Amino acid sequence: AISPWPGRRREEGPRRLSAAAMAGFVRELERRGGPALRLEQRAAGGVGCVVWDAALVLAKFLETGACPLARRHVLELGAGTGAVGIMAATLGANVTVTDLEELQELLLVNIENNKHLVTGSVRAKVLKWGEDVTEFQPPPDYILMADCIYYEESLEPLLKTLKDLTGPDTCVLCCYEQRTMGKNPEIERKYFELLQMDFELEKIPLDKHDEEYRSEDIHIVNIHRKRT
Repeated sequence: AISPWPGRRREEGPRRLSAAAMAGFVRELERRGGPALRLEQRAAGGVGCVVWDAALVLAKFLETGACPLARRHVLELGAGTGAVGIMAATLGANVTVTDLEELQELLLVNIENNKHLVTGSVRAKVLKWGEDVTEFQPPPDYILMADCIYYEESLEPLLKTLKDLTGPDTCVLCCYEQRTMGKNPEIERKYFELLQMDFELEKIPLDKHDEEYRSEDIHIVNIHRKRT
C-alpha cells in the first residue's frame, strides 16, 4: 500500500507542521461513502490539537465494517480533534467524544463542521481519566482510543477509567504508533503489562486495516474485560 504520510520516518513519529502552516489548518479525511471529513487543527494547545496518524488508521479501520457500529453506543477517550469518534458517527453510531476541558471548543467546531455527514449522533463531553465516570454509564458497546499511551503519569488513571467504563461486552479498540525514541518503548511495555491484569488483548492483523491507511508501526488492539 502507498503510505498516506510521504516522507515520514519511524523515528520521527507523525509529521509535525510548523505553527504558521497549521494556523487554521484543516485536515481532510477521505470517506468511502461520501464527502471527506473536515477536521480543524490548532497550532497551539498541545498534542490533542492535531490529527495523529493513529487516529487516521483507526478511523479508516472503522470504515472497513469489521465492527458493526450502526445504533451502537460508542465512547472515544482522548478524542483530541474528534476524528475517530466523528467517523464512527458517520457510520451510524451514537457517539460521545471525550477529552479535557481545554479541547472542548475544538471538538465542538469539528462536530459542527461535519454534522451534515453524521447518520448516528455525536456529542462532546469532558472526561478526565481517573475521575468519576457515573455520567457515562451504562457501559458503551465500544470504546475508541487513538495514541493515548505516551505519558507515563497518565497510564494508571487511564487504566482506572477503562476498568470503570467497560462492561463484559464492551469492545475497546486501541490504536497506537509504536515509537522507538526515549521512554516510549518502556511506557508501552508498562501499559500493556498493567492492562493484561484485567483485560484480554488481541492484535488486529495489518491485512485487516484499511488498504491505504496502514503502517507496520501502527497497531490496532482489540481489548475485552477478562471473564471472571
